[in-house]
Amino acid sequence: MALRLAFQVLALLVAVGAAAGAAAPAAAQTAVDVQLVLAVDVSGSVSDERFKLQQMGYAQAFRSDRLLEAIVSGRSGAIAVTMTQWTGPTQQEVVVAWMVIRDRQSMHALADAIERTTRRLYGGGTSISGAIEHAMTLFAESDAVGGRRVIDVSGDGANNRGKPAAAARDAAVKAGITINGLPILALEPNLDQYYMNNVIGGPNAFHIVAETFETFAEAVLKKLITEISDVPGDGSSADVTPAPD
Repeated sequence: MALRLAFQVLALLVAVGAAAGAAAPAAAQTAVDVQLVLAVDVSGSVSDERFKLQQMGYAQAFRSDRLLEAIVSGRSGAIAVTMTQWTGPTQQEVVVAWMVIRDRQSMHALADAIERTTRRLYGGGTSISGAIEHAMTLFAESDAVGGRRVIDVSGDGANNRGKPAAAARDAAVKAGITINGLPILALEPNLDQYYMNNVIGGPNAFHIVAETFETFAEAVLKKLITEISDVPGDGSSADVTPAPD
């Protein structure tokens, strides 16, 4: 009798818990102005020293008061950011999971996370198309809602593996995603034109040039401020080029 009563009480508690869980509201998602994927080139042409310059450039940018001002000035006053490394057609790895940035504390937390990253990939060619296709899948993993979806591709070479970069770019644009670029001209002096014609696309798409890896930090800060503010360059500067109509 006592055992039977115990089972009845247990069944009642389980039922009540299930009902409470069903009635509980889903966790509120954070509204943001931009959902941004930072896709960083770690192909064979990127030495460890050059990787470090890219890494520190991004970390430095996310400690800038100028960037914070751009973030909080948006309608939602927040953005969501994730970072992935890429090389060959099927070689990509997320190194910083999605984080919502809304104030200095959260922005510096992202900078710290970027500084803690290590290089995960080596070799495999340069597949910008693979990087774009991988980045497109990451938006489904974001807990943020709303805003523009932007893929931010930085690299030092043209696509030489996988499908053409323009094909992946066109698929992303068709899905409502904007691709901006940060070509590094250290090895390929005309890489900016390649990015213009084959990589960037979507509303207000643009690219900003880093002449060398040593100038990457300055270029990435300028690019992040521009894309978060959604005000593309007007072409008056040689390293800011708006996309063609």
